[in-house]
Amino acid sequence: MYKHITLIITAIIILIFNSVSAQNYDILTELKNHKTKVYFSEGNDERAKIIAERCDNAINYFNGIINFTPDVTLLILNQEDWWKFTNFPVYGMPHYNDNKTLVIATEDNDFWKSFIPPLDKLPQELQNKIRNAYTNQDGNLSMMAFFDLLALHELGHAFHFQADLQMQRFWMGELFANIFLHTYIAENEPEYLPALTVFPEMVVAGGTTEYKYTSLTDLEERYDEIGQRYPKNYGWYQSRWHSAAKNIYNEGGKEVFVRLWTALKEKRKKLSDSELADFLTNNVHQSVADVFVKWNEIN
Repeated sequence: MYKHITLIITAIIILIFNSVSAQNYDILTELKNHKTKVYFSEGNDERAKIIAERCDNAINYFNGIINFTPDVTLLILNQEDWWKFTNFPVYGMPHYNDNKTLVIATEDNDFWKSFIPPLDKLPQELQNKIRNAYTNQDGNLSMMAFFDLLALHELGHAFHFQADLQMQRFWMGELFANIFLHTYIAENEPEYLPALTVFPEMVVAGGTTEYKYTSLTDLEERYDEIGQRYPKNYGWYQSRWHSAAKNIYNEGGKEVFVRLWTALKEKRKKLSDSELADFLTNNVHQSVADVFVKWNEIN
């Protein structure tokens, strides 16, 4: 079983940690009557409700098309509580403590802010998109609107973990979660597509000069290292996968996700690179195979 560390921008990193300092959720507030078990830091009632309801809706939607429901516990934590329930060193990075317990931040933070670029260095059209998608109620730029959606990216990981899909590659696990996320938003909450898609466009447009790793080979060989030591570099990979997921959905619709789910569930054998490319082309969709065979052309 893969150990995932997910950024969303951002996403979604998953690690299986050896221990956490707290073994129960007594100091958190429980939000009942949801499909996930939900616990949150005091004073975040509305935020917890929004995240839980979106997860409920996504679980219902995907259960309707693939007939599967995972068992998930949501921990929605402020900075003080974060360190009591997870050893993950970056506040704001959504991740799993195990394949069922999803940890999400409650508040804007330095990690999210690190992705805000100098707007004057970007094309005017992209500047306008960023301001329209990510200006908060105080009139400041905030990436919270994007990172909030990454709860669904992480939920996608729970689906493939608990259904025991053979993901073939680390990058396939992340692409799967992004296809899951984009498909749900496009089909059910299309008004949030700008918040979902502008962030990856912004990160990719910034180029690769500041990143140490950029190839899928790097990612496969150094998956945990990149996630833990180079989280912004990992965010660049996620942005590439987000862009790919958008293209995949636009070309093939929700049926691509269903075919991907079925294909990965049925194919238990580990495939070579050439076998994987052919398998994705013939059993899923050419656009999915292209993420692998045309990695350097994705934008």
